[in-house]
Amino acid sequence: MIAGKIQHAYAAGLPPAMAQALAQALAANPAQKAPGSYVLQEEKLLMNVMQFATQHAQEKCAELHRDYIDIQILLEGKEQIRYGVAGSERECGEWHKEEDYQLCKYIEAEQVLLMEPGMFAVFMPGEPHKPGCFAEKAGEIKKVVLKLHRSALQA
Repeated sequence: MIAGKIQHAYAAGLPPAMAQALAQALAANPAQKAPGSYVLQEEKLLMNVMQFATQHAQEKCAELHRDYIDIQILLEGKEQIRYGVAGSERECGEWHKEEDYQLCKYIEAEQVLLMEPGMFAVFMPGEPHKPGCFAEKAGEIKKVVLKLHRSALQA
């Protein structure tokens, strides 16, 4: 997991492909877009704009991906993202190959990241994460989740 503020993304040490994906998504002005999915580079970079109410962490499952890197950007509100290192996911359900995700009941040695507007967090394939958890109390958030195919790092 890598985290930072958008205006200081260079300080996070992002590989060029991730930095370019972040810049391309921000250039698309996601704060002005309606919730939905947008293709930025066919099969390589997808942008999901989301708006929803945060929930208590115990009400949510962790998610895991194999092919896509998640770059999560918080636009409005506050959220906690619970996460763990690769291999810390427990009690996982079936793998959804087409959508590239698996849900897991919990994360061993779970860590907590408090996200505020203007922050981003990167989760590599195999790193379990549970976004959309409320910080102090439930509230509405707007965020962008970029899906960058792992092959972009091999280019």
